[in-house]
Amino acid sequence: MNLDELKGTLRGLVRKTIETRFSGSNYATLAQARGYADGYMRALLDAGLIDQKQLLALVNEERRLYVDEASTGKTRAA
Repeated sequence: MNLDELKGTLRGLVRKTIETRFSGSNYATLAQARGYADGYMRALLDAGLIDQKQLLALVNEERRLYVDEASTGKTRAA
């Protein structure tokens, strides 16, 4: 996998965590989603493939996209 594919996977994990949180899912489901995302982030950081600033920017962008989509009722294409 190249770095863009790894970031795409991370975006998907972050998105799933956000959706799980705001969909009213139970705590166990949310904890699992958070664990997957956190572990993936840690692996990318530990491998030196991404730095903390890039990671925070990616997560912030994904959160912003989610809020924008929720406010307009539009979803992004897969």
